[in-house]
Amino acid sequence: MNQSALMMNQPKLPPDFCHEPPKNYTYEVEVFRRNILSIWCCNHYQFTYNGGNSAKTIWGFYDIKRRVYHAPYSSKRIGEAVSLDCTSPYSAMQLNLNPLEAAFYDLQTSGK
Repeated sequence: MNQSALMMNQPKLPPDFCHEPPKNYTYEVEVFRRNILSIWCCNHYQFTYNGGNSAKTIWGFYDIKRRVYHAPYSSKRIGEAVSLDCTSPYSAMQLNLNPLEAAFYDLQTSGK
């Protein structure tokens, strides 16, 4: 059995995926299309709206052939290609900040 067939049967996170899941989160990988994986961020806190099950949000998509990550437009639509360095552990979506927001965001994330 070739490597792509194995990957389709039991998809795993891509080898270059550098994020660790945040506390009480895990990542799940599913086959979205033949050459595209969807990466889901699963929150394991208990919520009353879903009967105490974990809540899943789409992290992003990964093109197996081109080895490119994509931000999600929605959980069913692939967005623009993104650099893994510009993503967060919670999402591959890019922040669209004006210069003032970017300055405050940098202060919050740097811990200063």
